[in-house]
Amino acid sequence: MTDQLGQLRDEIDAIDRELLNLVNTRASLAKQIGQFKKGLIYRPEREAQVLERMRELNSGPLTHEHVSQLFTEIMSLCRAMEEPLTVAYLGPQGTFSEEAVLNRFGSAVTTLPCESIDEVFHKVESGTASNGIVPVENSNEGAVGKTLDLLLQTSLKVCGEIQLSIHQCLLALHTDLKGIKKIYSHPQSLAQCHEWLNKNFPLPQVKRVIAASNAHAAMIAVEDKSIAAIASKKAAEVYKLSICAENIEDDPRNTTRFLVLGTQDVAPSGKDKTSLAMSAKNIPGAIHALLSPLAKHGVSMSHLESRPSRASLWEYVFFVDIQGHQQNEKIAKALEEIREKATFLKILGSYPSA
Repeated sequence: MTDQLGQLRDEIDAIDRELLNLVNTRASLAKQIGQFKKGLIYRPEREAQVLERMRELNSGPLTHEHVSQLFTEIMSLCRAMEEPLTVAYLGPQGTFSEEAVLNRFGSAVTTLPCESIDEVFHKVESGTASNGIVPVENSNEGAVGKTLDLLLQTSLKVCGEIQLSIHQCLLALHTDLKGIKKIYSHPQSLAQCHEWLNKNFPLPQVKRVIAASNAHAAMIAVEDKSIAAIASKKAAEVYKLSICAENIEDDPRNTTRFLVLGTQDVAPSGKDKTSLAMSAKNIPGAIHALLSPLAKHGVSMSHLESRPSRASLWEYVFFVDIQGHQQNEKIAKALEEIREKATFLKILGSYPSA
C-alpha cells in the first residue's frame, strides 16, 4: 500500500512539473501576443472561445464549472503578464459585484471598489479603470434602473455579461440569534430574503434597515452585537463576522446578471448577444412596428424591458436583448429597418453570451 501510494504521488509530482512548464510557456506566448494587441489586453470573444473549447474537451472528473474556473485563473495570470487590468465595481470589498469581477477576470487583476454605479461608469470613461462591472437585473427583483439610465448616456460599450448565483447569509459578531435587534442590508437583498425574515425575525420585533450595499451592512454589524447583516460568505471572511445562517434567499435560483463595461467593440465569438435601447413614436402599433423587423429576419429576442424616458413625459425607452452579433447579416438588416422606424436607437454592444 505504501509503495503504491508513493508511486501515485511520484506521478502527480511529474505532472505538476509538466503543468508548471506548460503554464509558463503559455504565459510567455501571451506576453508576445500582447505586443500585437495595441492596448486591447482583454479580448472577451477570445476568452469566451477558450472556455467553451475547454468545456467541450473536458472528459472529467473535473466538472465544466471547475474547468472554467481553472482556465479563467490561467488566462488571468497570462493576461497580467501582458499588462495588469484595473476593474471597477460597486464596492466596498465583499460585495457580490466583487465576486462577479473575480468570476469573469480571475484574481490577477487590480480591483477598484466604487461607492456608486455612477462612479463605476466614470472610472472606466476616464480611463482610471480598464473595465467596469455593474448589476443590471436580478431574477426576482427585476432591472437595476440606475444602470439602464446610465447606459443611455455613456459612450462605453457592453462587452460581456456574468450571471452570478446569489446566496445570501446572515452575518453577525456571534451566532446567538436571540440577541439580534436590527438587520441591515441592501434593499434588493432584504427583498430576496423577505419570507425567511418574516419567519425568523418578524416585524416589528426586529427592525430591517437599508444599507448602501451588503458590504456596508457587514461593516455596520462589526460595530454592534445587536446588529446582523445580510451579505455574502465573502463579506463574512473580509469583515471577520460569524455566519449565523446560510442560503437564506427565498428562491434558491436567485441570480443577478452583471454587465462588463469597456471602450472596445467586441468581435463575434460564435455565441453572442446584442443589447439595444430604442424608442418609438407614441402612436398605436408603434412598438409592434419597432420589433417586427426582428421577427421578419428570424432574430430571436431574449429580453424586453421598458424604462421611462427622461426626454419627454409618458414616453419610454425599450431595452432589448437579441441572440447573435450585430455583424451577423440577418441582425444587421433587422437593425437597419429598426433604425428607420425608431425615434431613437442605440446599440449598447455585442458580446459573448453568458
